[in-house]
Amino acid sequence: MKIGWIGLGHMGSPMACRLLDAHFDLFVYNRTIKKTEKLAEAGAAVCKTPKEIAENADVIVTMLTNAAAVENVLQGEDGVLAGLTEGKTVVDMSTVSPSDSIRFAKWVEEKHGHFIDAPVSGSVQPAKEGNLVILAGGRKEEIEAVTPVFEVLGKTTIHFGENGKGSAAKLSINLLLGLTIQGASEAILLGEKLGLEKKDLIEMISASACNTPIFQMKKKAILQEDFPAAFMLELMAKDLGLAKEEIKKAGMSLPLADAAEKTYSRAKAGGTGKADVAAVYKALKHLNF
Repeated sequence: MKIGWIGLGHMGSPMACRLLDAHFDLFVYNRTIKKTEKLAEAGAAVCKTPKEIAENADVIVTMLTNAAAVENVLQGEDGVLAGLTEGKTVVDMSTVSPSDSIRFAKWVEEKHGHFIDAPVSGSVQPAKEGNLVILAGGRKEEIEAVTPVFEVLGKTTIHFGENGKGSAAKLSINLLLGLTIQGASEAILLGEKLGLEKKDLIEMISASACNTPIFQMKKKAILQEDFPAAFMLELMAKDLGLAKEEIKKAGMSLPLADAAEKTYSRAKAGGTGKADVAAVYKALKHLNF
């Protein structure tokens, strides 16, 4: 199975490295050519256009920032669709809206190809370790056909249904992720305001029923107030914006989702967008101290 990989950012690069280490034939493309150098040295073939990726690969994976970026690599005379032939599979692992995934699926199917939306739950370290959770939308048999790829990238794959359902699942889990990190940050800040030591508050949460794996991952960053990006805050703001749109379409009222979207958007506007999502603590601290 020949794999084409488009998008070598924080997540895409370690994921592509795992496929190369697993001895897949790997073809890579990135708009910034410098990001392909490490993989090229390890044996990946570098392509000049997304079209060239589609011409060479059986499975084309996109791992990009947003729907506009995915659309850009799919469309045009040098896009994936221009090089796609019958029977090939496009797997979009980007976080986009369900409606965008459905739209991309129709484009691919018009070329007699297969489309799977398969965003992931997890950040850079799980990507390096192959411990991501893959959230898949598409036909069961087409997902099963790319199982060897998913098994290298993730610890489990959950099939939620037809195209768009994987993207819907990603918005759901990222809503919970954003709320969990914001909730822990607010609890710590309240304690600090009341004169308690941050290290003691972190120890309390860690020992309580409110402890979570994500809190354990982020507690050092909060304690030291140093937030190197594993998952950039600006991406959380984007994802919560997408969730807000879906909530509105569904006619729902989810007060915490609305509050979180405002919090992360404000934090991004305040200059912490490129920092880790846990930097929401820093933004909230700036508001209150």
